[in-house]
Amino acid sequence: MPAVFLKDRSLLFVSGAEAQSFLQNLITTDIAALGADEARPGALLTPQGKILFDFVIWRDGEGYMIETDAGQRDGLLKRLTMYKLRAAVTLAPSTEEGVTVSWSEDADGSQGARDSQGARDSRFAKAGITLIRRSGKHGDGKEALYDALRIRHGIVTSGSDFALQDAFPHDVLMDFNGGLSFRKGCYVGQEVVSRMQHRGTARRRVVTVSAATDLPGTGTEITAAGKPVGTLGSVDGGNGLAIVRVDRAGAAMAAGTPLLAGNTPVYLVLPAWSGLVFPASADEASA
Repeated sequence: MPAVFLKDRSLLFVSGAEAQSFLQNLITTDIAALGADEARPGALLTPQGKILFDFVIWRDGEGYMIETDAGQRDGLLKRLTMYKLRAAVTLAPSTEEGVTVSWSEDADGSQGARDSQGARDSRFAKAGITLIRRSGKHGDGKEALYDALRIRHGIVTSGSDFALQDAFPHDVLMDFNGGLSFRKGCYVGQEVVSRMQHRGTARRRVVTVSAATDLPGTGTEITAAGKPVGTLGSVDGGNGLAIVRVDRAGAAMAAGTPLLAGNTPVYLVLPAWSGLVFPASADEASA
């Protein structure tokens, strides 16, 4: 079972008598429904519903551990502190740096995965992968192994795959991966994402990208008949991720129009665990 240390991940610990209600009223994740050994994705949104900070969150003793990119941690801590006011909540960086991920691709998870301390990542569970997240360093596998795994299964990360304050939760499949609640009540940006959900107006989605040769670099535009469809994110040889306009991509594929990343022909697939399919026309997309 691979064990990879992600040195560029950082942790915040949220504790106190009102920690659950504090987070429940702020972030996209349904904290009350979070299992004891479960890690779920989440985000703190702008009032306009776009992702300001993204993270993974799990229960840790009497509090909650929030894992985010090291470059986001201080900004997230500052923003959460702004919302704290007089709530009985303590916010502090964890004494441990980095996160170790280990996984099994067996259908029911290996014995090692079941016995590991840590939290099971709900995003990978949707794809049939038992992946455990633990604070600190507990392995020395190459980070490229983890990147290849998440690329293969359509799991994005900010920076590499999308820019903060540019993407809605629906764009990155948070409505399917356990990171976005439509039942728990109000939180920052909730009205916008609820409106997108009920009106079915989400047009951008994560896809896996494949090519017969190595893909060009992150940030390369994907086009159909010279018109932009999306942008290439993380790349691993001939495999990659992208966020694309599914209406435009679907119409192009239905018409037999080649899709290109730069000059490289590519094939796009919506992650199977999402249950989504490409619309074949603009009319179907708006149905």
